[in-house]
Formats: sequence, C-alpha cells, structure tokens
Amino acid sequence: MTPDFEPPLDRYVSAAGKRKSQDIVILDVRDLTSVADAFIICSGRSNRQVTAIAETIRTELKSQGIQPLSVEGIKEGHWVLMDYGHIVIHVFYEPVRQFYNLEGLWADAKRVTPK
Repeated sequence: MTPDFEPPLDRYVSAAGKRKSQDIVILDVRDLTSVADAFIICSGRSNRQVTAIAETIRTELKSQGIQPLSVEGIKEGHWVLMDYGHIVIHVFYEPVRQFYNLEGLWADAKRVTPK
C-alpha cells in the first residue's frame, strides 16, 4: 500500500519521469528526518540529459503552480538537487548516483511504489 503524502507525489513523479529519466526511486523519509517527507531520485545517462530532466521537472511543476524553494547543480549536470519543501528531487548523472549511493545512505527509509 502506498502511503499518503501531502502534497501528493504523483505530480512530482510524473515530472521526473519525463525525458527518459532512469531508475526512479521514491523514499519515504518522514520518520528519519525533518528535512523532507520524500526523496525522489532519478538519473540520466549524460550531463546534458540530467540538465534536461531537471529543466523539464521545473517547467512541468511550474505550469501546475508549484515552485521550488531552491535548485542547485543544474548547470553542471552531475547532481541536481531540487527542493520543493516536503519533496526533494535528486537528479543524478548515473556514475555520480552510484558514487553517492543515496539509496544506501537512506537504507532505513521505506521505498514507495508510485500509484
């Protein structure tokens, strides 16, 4: 069963799924940190694709009236961190994702299956 989030995750996951992002993982971190309720992690196969994925997420969510609190790393395209308050989106270049291994770092977090 998918836990309920406020705001719902479907908009964020849908936006992250554009531009052929790979391996989308959703972590429920509500019981582990006060920084966010969920982390959405995805990756691209090149720096350019990572930047394109992040720009698409920002554009898609903006068209729905959702603005990020901050976005970092978009120019470099290695690790883009998009802070939407309760939802934090991480868009990685695949080798950088493997190096930092956020899924392993947050191994105690519940994995959420998108609806």
